[in-house]
Amino acid sequence: QVQLVESGGGLVQTGGSLRLACAASGSTFDIKIMGWYRQAPGKQRELVADITTRGRTNYRNSVKGRFTISRDNEDTMYLQMNSLQPEDTGVYYCNAILPSYYSQFECWGQGTLVTVSE
Repeated sequence: QVQLVESGGGLVQTGGSLRLACAASGSTFDIKIMGWYRQAPGKQRELVADITTRGRTNYRNSVKGRFTISRDNEDTMYLQMNSLQPEDTGVYYCNAILPSYYSQFECWGQGTLVTVSE
């Protein structure tokens, strides 16, 4: 299994920046993909960005050019968020995908709140 802990959320004004971090522990050597999801009040959880073990990245269109996902080793993932907008407000969750033979192959953190004020 993998345990995930997010940090770095907070309150920021429109146009500001935040850097989220996700610390992973446990069977991190088996992680295939890590990603950031967010959930705004009253909306479904959505993928923000993800990154494979080979460093290939994928972003939702609305954050391209503003957000950057990265991993510095097996254990830590980041999301640099620039030019934040009110529509970026939500709880941001770290996600990790393991091989399917794990009983829990999809792991989630508890989330960190990002609030962008107008």
